[in-house]
Amino acid sequence: QVQLVESGGGLVQPGGSLTLSCTASEILFRVYTMYWYRQAPGKQRDFVASITGDGATDYTDSVQGRFTISRDNAKNTVYLQMRSLKPEDTAVYVCRALWSGFQYWGQGTQVTVSS
Repeated sequence: QVQLVESGGGLVQPGGSLTLSCTASEILFRVYTMYWYRQAPGKQRDFVASITGDGATDYTDSVQGRFTISRDNAKNTVYLQMRSLKPEDTAVYVCRALWSGFQYWGQGTQVTVSS
């Protein structure tokens, strides 16, 4: 059974950093484009960042220069390094795997940015 499991969320002060991880099982991880999305309370789920199997990356404007997405195909894991965090970054962060019409979602990990 395919599973995407996120970890690394938590409470951090404004200006702080966190690194999220998403580990996949039962998929040919290296061919999948991996995504991070986030959903704040009462809001829609929004795209944050993506990385293709070849390592090409994309970011939403609000996190460009602060967040870095990366992957380790040997570990079936995608990462999201988050720096200079702001209160508006508070959300549940969810990873997604997509390839050739197959897509899978994780359950999410909560990130709260607050003093």
